[in-house]
Amino acid sequence: MNTTVNAEQAWQDLQRIRVPQERVYDEVERNAGGDPRATYATAGIMWLFLAGMGLDLPKWGAWLMVAAYVGVLSSLAVYYSRRSRMRLHRSRYSWRSAASMAAGAAVSGGTILLSGRLVESLALPFGSLITATVSALAFLLFVGPANRWAVATLRDRSTRAPSERAIR
Repeated sequence: MNTTVNAEQAWQDLQRIRVPQERVYDEVERNAGGDPRATYATAGIMWLFLAGMGLDLPKWGAWLMVAAYVGVLSSLAVYYSRRSRMRLHRSRYSWRSAASMAAGAAVSGGTILLSGRLVESLALPFGSLITATVSALAFLLFVGPANRWAVATLRDRSTRAPSERAIR
């Protein structure tokens, strides 16, 4: 193929592709550290659920509460995912996204179990409120840094050379 290449035109084409891509990564990084409403809403819903589970509910009431908890969290996820101005292809999420989700589940679950056992062993009054508060605070302390860590490498992944990606 003997096609002449205009270097100036090739550079302009590259910039036309790169600038929107940089804006996408800027938006992802901004969303990872910004708007805490979804995080606070999730922590509040978790607090209500854990505090409510400390009540003496019949078995059907506990299952109803679990169903309501899952439903409210699902609707919150749908609401905030639809508000997002951009949608990234699934390949834009790295292993860090899955790792932060698994670590978040481990931290939240571990905090709930450990604080529950501590409350039981000390026979503290209002144990479910203490467990709910400690667990919600641990969730809030974990989510911010985990989100920033999960999206930190998206920009780096896009700028790596294909041969460098093949090595890793």
